[in-house]
Amino acid sequence: MVLQSSLKNCLQLSCILRTPKAVFGSTTSGGLIIQSISNDVYQNLAVEDWIHDHMNLENRQVLFLWRNSPAVVIGRHQNPWQECNLRLLRQKNIRLARRRSGGGTVYHDLGNINLTFFTPRKKYERMENLKLVVKALKALRPQLDVRVTDRYDILLDRQYKISGTAAKLGRTAAYHHCTLLCNADKFVLSSVLKSPYKGLKSNATPSVPASVKNLFEEDPSLTCEMLLDAIAEEYATQHQIDHRITLINPADETVLPGINNKTKELQTWDWVYGKTPKFSVNTCFNMVYKDSVLDVKVDMDVKHGRIEVCNIDLPEQWLPPALCSELVKSLTGSKFCPNETTTLATTLLRVCPQDDELHSRWNLLCENMIMLM
Repeated sequence: MVLQSSLKNCLQLSCILRTPKAVFGSTTSGGLIIQSISNDVYQNLAVEDWIHDHMNLENRQVLFLWRNSPAVVIGRHQNPWQECNLRLLRQKNIRLARRRSGGGTVYHDLGNINLTFFTPRKKYERMENLKLVVKALKALRPQLDVRVTDRYDILLDRQYKISGTAAKLGRTAAYHHCTLLCNADKFVLSSVLKSPYKGLKSNATPSVPASVKNLFEEDPSLTCEMLLDAIAEEYATQHQIDHRITLINPADETVLPGINNKTKELQTWDWVYGKTPKFSVNTCFNMVYKDSVLDVKVDMDVKHGRIEVCNIDLPEQWLPPALCSELVKSLTGSKFCPNETTTLATTLLRVCPQDDELHSRWNLLCENMIMLM
């Protein structure tokens, strides 16, 4: 396999495409292997969208190789509050992204490889793609016990999931993407993919939990670069094409016209959170104030990421009913979001009576409401 240089130096490479016609505008048939020089999850997901929407795939198949800095990626029809610990993501500065394909939630970091197989829709075949990955792994390390399951996962030692699958089928083109765990941070993975939110009811597509293992744990000599190279070589062999990996910059508009708008769209709150299927929150929490414990019941309906219906049930002698009603009124129509709720609570506090105890109770209630988000 001829890999033109390491990723560390790829920005200086002359092989980075300068015009769309260099590769993407070509109408010739055959296969193509490209690799992103970016570790930005939104940029790399945007490349997938761009290739699917703009590239002529009628007589061509493409393998796209990419890696991301720490990020959690949910499927198109999933609920982020149900799938991950959003508070922990914010604390660790881990990005959350929603892709345009279905499937479950995955954690990405630089120890995880992403592979996207683009084909004409009539040639879409997930099983063959996964068998190609397994064949590459076996060629690299024959002792590895890796196999594809009927659920389109790849298992290591018959029990540990090292690869999950998702796909998008368009009218004429399709893509299948999968992950491959090489040396990901399993502690962070298991922590961020565990939802702490209680009382959620949703018809969103749930992820199926699985035991995972890194290939590095089986063979510490394996690196992501070695795995990428082996998969690219096997792909080139099967498609009878040049073994060259073409590096691309996902921010280069001369190569990918309109790509930056796609990237920006994938970062918006309306896409990441607003595309969540309608769900409800029906929960209770205890508030400890001085020497008493208060039970509070909350019921909310959330649509397009915004609170459509809100009810807060607490003893009226604890907080003036008018003040609680004002909070409910302000929350209705607002984003189901801690930042927005914090702003609303702060604004309402300014018009509260100047009473220290009342302010303390108000802050306690609002803090607990924010914890639901």
